[in-house]
Amino acid sequence: MRRDSRWKTYAALSLGFILLTTTIAFISRLWVITAMPIGFLFGFFLQKGDLCGASAFSEVLLAKDWRKVQGLWVCIVVSMVGFAILDRLGLVALSVKPMFWLNYIVGGLLFGSGMVLAGGCVSGCLYKAATGNLNSIAALLAMPFGMAMVEYGPLSGLFSRMTTVVIHTSDGSPLGLPIITGIPYSILALLFAAGTLLVVFLKKPDARKTPQSASDRRTIHRFLTRPWKPWQAGVAIGLLAALAYLSSAASGRNYPLGVTHGVLYTQQLITETIPVHVYQKPTNPGPPAMQKGSGGSARPTKKIVWWLVLLVMSEMLGSFASGKLSGQAKLLPKPPDETVIAMIGGFLVGVGAVFATGCVIGNILSGWALMSIGMLVFGVVTILANWVTTYFYLMGGSGLRWGG
Repeated sequence: MRRDSRWKTYAALSLGFILLTTTIAFISRLWVITAMPIGFLFGFFLQKGDLCGASAFSEVLLAKDWRKVQGLWVCIVVSMVGFAILDRLGLVALSVKPMFWLNYIVGGLLFGSGMVLAGGCVSGCLYKAATGNLNSIAALLAMPFGMAMVEYGPLSGLFSRMTTVVIHTSDGSPLGLPIITGIPYSILALLFAAGTLLVVFLKKPDARKTPQSASDRRTIHRFLTRPWKPWQAGVAIGLLAALAYLSSAASGRNYPLGVTHGVLYTQQLITETIPVHVYQKPTNPGPPAMQKGSGGSARPTKKIVWWLVLLVMSEMLGSFASGKLSGQAKLLPKPPDETVIAMIGGFLVGVGAVFATGCVIGNILSGWALMSIGMLVFGVVTILANWVTTYFYLMGGSGLRWGG
């Protein structure tokens, strides 16, 4: 099959998947199915912009490159505006995670350092594994074991005790920027958006343009087969996040994008026999649900959130499709020692993500967009842990220069 025909085939299949799953969801009124087109587009956009939290933070030190961080910020701000519109229309109820500050510090330390070793955060490993990165595949396979250690295993008791260390308002509400400042969420969202646009306009981009060949002028072909700039992927994911919030809320899960538990639940479906039912998470995610065991003691139950499972599986499919369109979906062998380290990193990412009740997507992109103070704590700790690990592991403890 000629290359020109191949990209058209993959593009047609991708569009067909999106239209088919969306149509089935609307005809059946099973809104959980809408997680599939959303997940597909999410993976597609992530792969196009190579927008991985681990590399975004590490590249600040390695290459003094802030473009991916800027792409993440654009995603957050666009999500804020989208969430504000949904909130004003009464389509969703903004859900801020509780201030489990101890969880966010411990989880952030483990998660931030682990994702450097793994070569990706949870979502980063998902889209890289889908396009053939062997280290990401190894890390992704190890993540559910770390997650299960905290969610259901020997660390679940510690996790539950840590969630009792919580800070909240006098009426028990989670801490968010609107509550602390007294400024409505929608106004704050507009202020963040205006400030971001102001910074963009104050920057003076290079006016020179690279000449385009005749084939480059084929907009659709270029859009589907070329890499995207991080800010472009950020805009796309930010817009998608609003649709994801609608889909998630309609499915009984009142929270925007998140992938951590989707990975865990998918592993459970593959390796364990679990009663199939839809689990509706509480409005403010807290410690795992508990039930009485045969001995009368509390133990974590294993439940499935199907929206997250469908999102994660479709994300990998969308990443694969994006990689095939770009010619980047191919197995990338790695040195055995790197693969072993990636597996260790993946395990740490899994442990840290569940301790922190989320990852870069659920806690930073979604959490910061919801203006959660707890998620701000997690994000700062994660970034610092990433930088420290990057400095010692990837840079050998040297080479840090900020000057020209």
